[in-house]
Amino acid sequence: MRDGVQLADAHIRANRTCWWGAVWVPLMLLGVPRGALSQQPDATVPDLAALALRPTSELRGVVERWSADHGALQRRYSVEYSPERNARLRTFHSAWHEQLRALPFERLSRDAQVDYLLLASRLQHELADLDRNQQLIREMSPLLPFADTLFAMLEDRRQLIRPEPSHAARRIAAMQVALDAAKLRMGEVSNRPSRVIALRAAETMADLRRHYQAWQRFHMGYDPAITWRIAEPTKRFDAAMESWQKYLREQIVGQKEGQDEPIVGDPIGAAGLAADLRHEMIPYTPAELIAIAEREYAFLESEARRASREMGFGDDWKAAMERSKDDHAEVGHQTETVRDLAREAIRYVEENNLVTVPPLAREIWRMEMMPAAQQKVSPFFLGGEVIQVASPTDGMSEPEKLMALRANNLYGSRATVQHELIPGHHLQGFAAARSNTHRGALTRTPFYVEGWALWWELFLWDRGFARTPQERMGMLFWRMHRAARIIFSLRFHLGEWTPEEAIDFLVDKVGHERASATGEVRRSFNGSYSPLYQAGYLLGGMQLRALHRDLVSSGRMTDRAFHDAVLETGAMPIEMVRALLDPSVPLRRDHAPSWRFAN
Repeated sequence: MRDGVQLADAHIRANRTCWWGAVWVPLMLLGVPRGALSQQPDATVPDLAALALRPTSELRGVVERWSADHGALQRRYSVEYSPERNARLRTFHSAWHEQLRALPFERLSRDAQVDYLLLASRLQHELADLDRNQQLIREMSPLLPFADTLFAMLEDRRQLIRPEPSHAARRIAAMQVALDAAKLRMGEVSNRPSRVIALRAAETMADLRRHYQAWQRFHMGYDPAITWRIAEPTKRFDAAMESWQKYLREQIVGQKEGQDEPIVGDPIGAAGLAADLRHEMIPYTPAELIAIAEREYAFLESEARRASREMGFGDDWKAAMERSKDDHAEVGHQTETVRDLAREAIRYVEENNLVTVPPLAREIWRMEMMPAAQQKVSPFFLGGEVIQVASPTDGMSEPEKLMALRANNLYGSRATVQHELIPGHHLQGFAAARSNTHRGALTRTPFYVEGWALWWELFLWDRGFARTPQERMGMLFWRMHRAARIIFSLRFHLGEWTPEEAIDFLVDKVGHERASATGEVRRSFNGSYSPLYQAGYLLGGMQLRALHRDLVSSGRMTDRAFHDAVLETGAMPIEMVRALLDPSVPLRRDHAPSWRFAN
């Protein structure tokens, strides 16, 4: 088994080797005439011989089988919070964990040992999530008093049990009675739930209503006896579900028609954060991570004051930051700015031999404009193979247009574009689709996904990528933003801060426009991202910074070998990336996270 350094060096050699000689001999033996192949082969075609002989983990098939079976069960037991789903997935994950423990860990290759630990961690996390879901449904049960009956009806349908018509009608009537009683109880102040629970119940109600409507479509019109008995009760109960969901959103959560939904979120608490940190293999408490972020922020603030003095604003870095926002692309020209910044970043990493940029990756990236509605949630660029450009549109008010321009100014955009495209997320996604793809089924950890792109911001800063104090200010804005993300997201999930306090914090400590700060907090807490997602940016970047110091600054690897090797591992907690790249790191079956990367 090759160690991480050898693996990376071999990867570089493979990319520098012409494919022609590797495939010509077997083609000649098959009788392919020399003239049948182009004299100028497509540069995007890889070295096929090297690709065919690439080593792989012995547990790749195991991981792929778990992923396929898990996906199948999720499609079969698709009703969130149902007892049938909970019980079936609990049996499945427990059995897999028991079988995994029977494998001879010590005799596996290092790649396979990492896959073993990743799968074991995922199974344990899935079981913890099932426990968490049971607690969530218990909290919502007074607002969803019909849920147990509906769960049973939906499961009968999945088992292809034809409902007895009169029994089905009685079930629907009973659900209507239970919901009507819940509405009466809600009139008493002592029975009113928190906004958090009400919002969660409203979202769950929408999902249950969708399943209930599917149940109706399965029977109505196809079975005359059932159709006759349930037609009217079904219509009434569906309308009651819709009305109840609207009541929870408008009267409890506080969403007003025609206005943006208030930012509520769903804090997971200290125990939930601890479980998620174990899964991410982060051996720090939330309080320790907040302290790390505050220390990092203090350093960044001192750098901002230094840049501010060079810009002529003394120590008033906020004034300097505001001035730098005035330098933005003209309306209608943001796409040209993004294009030029993307090309600049690609040239930089290639000319400095920092990472391999496959010709196809350079060829296929594309650009789209971000709709005005989406910019309320994502006020900055989003990226990957397609970079989505945030820019004023005719659907915005004049103040909103100005804030969009200032939030995506020239200096901040210079850091954002390389983060989203190359060498950031686009290059990362390109590699993930072509190397160790089985690991994508186990984790989409933000510490690797976002940490990779954030690491480049740290690395390019150290290399002097920012040439002027204004460009340094642009990069500092984003680094301060990521430190602030750790602080406000963890404090929110610990129950210490409200979303409004998080918005004020971003405006005061980072220099956000209020609209972009609101969009950032809304995105963080609207349920689209895991509780640790926002912390994963800077913390993941710091992990890669520590690993780079150990392997590159020490002279054991080159920059390019290091970056290519990190991309080749596939997404996983950075502690496991470290284990693959550094064979001296011990691995045990009962591995517990221990890497104190932020010392």
